[in-house]
Amino acid sequence: MQKFNITNHYYLKRHVIIIEIKLKKLTLALDMYGCPNRCRHCWVGHSPNGHMAVGDLEMIAAKFKPYAYEFEIFDWYREPDFNDNYKELWELRKQLSDKITPHYELISVWRIVRDNNYVKWLVSLCMTKAQLTLFGGEATTDYYMGRKGAYWEILQAIDILIENKISPRIQVFVNKNNIDELPLIEKLMLENRLSERCIDFGGEFACFVHQGSCDGENAKLYDVRITQDDLKNIPPLLSEYTLKYFHTNNLNDIFGQTEQNLYNKYIKDTSTRSYVEDDPVFFIDSAYNVYPNITTPAPYWCLGNLKESSPEEIIQNYLNERSVAQTVRRKIPLNEIVKQCGNPNSMRLFGEKDYITFLLNQYCEQGYFSL
Repeated sequence: MQKFNITNHYYLKRHVIIIEIKLKKLTLALDMYGCPNRCRHCWVGHSPNGHMAVGDLEMIAAKFKPYAYEFEIFDWYREPDFNDNYKELWELRKQLSDKITPHYELISVWRIVRDNNYVKWLVSLCMTKAQLTLFGGEATTDYYMGRKGAYWEILQAIDILIENKISPRIQVFVNKNNIDELPLIEKLMLENRLSERCIDFGGEFACFVHQGSCDGENAKLYDVRITQDDLKNIPPLLSEYTLKYFHTNNLNDIFGQTEQNLYNKYIKDTSTRSYVEDDPVFFIDSAYNVYPNITTPAPYWCLGNLKESSPEEIIQNYLNERSVAQTVRRKIPLNEIVKQCGNPNSMRLFGEKDYITFLLNQYCEQGYFSL
């Protein structure tokens, strides 16, 4: 049984019961400005770009901060540093948060090729690694990123990072419709001497291949998800880097099992589960809808809207698992979800957690459960 460091104080005030919630930690991530890309692998989906004001960040922080012993707020959950005031937002986040997480190894490719000061700012934050994503050659990468020119911007970003002694790490999403282009990425790595150039300044180049989760936009790629026979088509150098990155000697530790195997395992599983933690992360979109950071911020995960509900109501909705998806997973046995949405004949590869999340989202989207 899970133990939660959640303090509930009940006391009477004029004959009304007041509930004071204190989470161990609460992290908020706002989608203040959106993203320049429309990536076909994006697990958080393609919600419209909004434009939340700096005052919104301050106001939302002030409302939620009393409900946690430790509080942190982010201005993004898609493209980091997308807006021109990225430096101001970083400093404001430090003021609003009890403790700020060092800059993630995620950067704005859109910004780094347009703003000469951006990479200098990243260096000032002591960033030593940055992750970039490729899918193959120019046309395929642009297709998956959702905009023309993305491929060449990624190549420019690689050079800019190395020139400033930041090691690039290339993430490669692979599906049946781009696996034949993986040799182009291997060729790019070798011809541009990425490993040697990083070693020259004391850094280390890294690269890994995976199929990603299967939620958000990536769920739409279910039909082209790779199977066991595809693994032999991953070029040797990319396999070597991937195994090293994930600290394993078996690609199946990364790509998982066949859906058929997982179906046969979980069709007998009558368990349910809770998604409540004592240190949750909440996503807040530009329309002020709030979601737990479990999977894609879809309507069936919504905990409420800040224009209609108070922070306390939203937290109570999370703790009491009132979103549709939380309710489904808590009340519906796993084997029933598998029976309705799984494919016993599919050879597609999944990690176990990713597969359960995929089926749960499908179950909610297809309307098998209603409150």
